[in-house]
Amino acid sequence: MLSKEENEILTRVGPGTIMGDLMREYWMPAMTSEELPAPDCDPVRLKLLGEDLIAFRATSGKIGVIGNSCPHRGASLFFGRNEEEGLRCVYHGWKFDTDGHCVDMPSEPPESRYLEKVKTVTYKVEERSGLIWVYMGPKEKQPPPPNYIFNNLPPDHVIAFRVPIECNYLQSMEGNIDSTHLGTLH
Repeated sequence: MLSKEENEILTRVGPGTIMGDLMREYWMPAMTSEELPAPDCDPVRLKLLGEDLIAFRATSGKIGVIGNSCPHRGASLFFGRNEEEGLRCVYHGWKFDTDGHCVDMPSEPPESRYLEKVKTVTYKVEERSGLIWVYMGPKEKQPPPPNYIFNNLPPDHVIAFRVPIECNYLQSMEGNIDSTHLGTLH
């Protein structure tokens, strides 16, 4: 049986937590490609390791996974317009590319370079065989993208799906290996 303190260490995965920092050092399968079916499609809400994120597929097909809140006024970028290689915030129209750089500020004069100072949270993304993988850790610790056999097959040879489970990762793992639970509850 774990103490309350040990349980807190193992189950908290937000930024700056022991397990959160550890898990961010690995690529995570975050969503399926069909959830972002086409360039400039609607953005998708995504929650990974306690962070509210937005995923979008730019005009070129490149995928961005960025922080939910616009760095300007905190409006959710989920309500933004996905257009011309970026996601445009509905509040003041600031537009962010898949790397999190602000690429347009309609309220600034053309000669202003202020947009070069603005960046939003962004994470590395790899799309392979119908899965979108995200790396959320430090750049200096980033491992190569996942090279599983199924990641190297053509997308039509892989069936990718996602089952959201509203619980902590450890609860899910524990429930799957608890043999007494199966016979008692089910």
